[in-house]
Amino acid sequence: MDARAKAIVAHITIIGWIVALIVNSNQRDEFSSFFIRQTLGLHLIFFALRLVPVVGWILCIVVFAFWLLSLIYAIQGEAKTIPFGEYFQDWFRAL
Repeated sequence: MDARAKAIVAHITIIGWIVALIVNSNQRDEFSSFFIRQTLGLHLIFFALRLVPVVGWILCIVVFAFWLLSLIYAIQGEAKTIPFGEYFQDWFRAL
């Protein structure tokens, strides 16, 4: 699997993220690692916001827009960060 495919798979549900993480651990690639870190942050924020009634649900729409933007960047082959994505890159550097 090439780096761009791993980055795209990482965006497709949490199971796709796990698959991309396992495949990337065998053949580590910085491009796919970038999107694995970014989507992990998005998944964690999304799941946390779902627990907060009304306001959290509205903010989930914003997180979905960031996820969609990240997916578009992965499809285009550009390693661009989404808003707050630089924090995910620092926090999850080990991935």
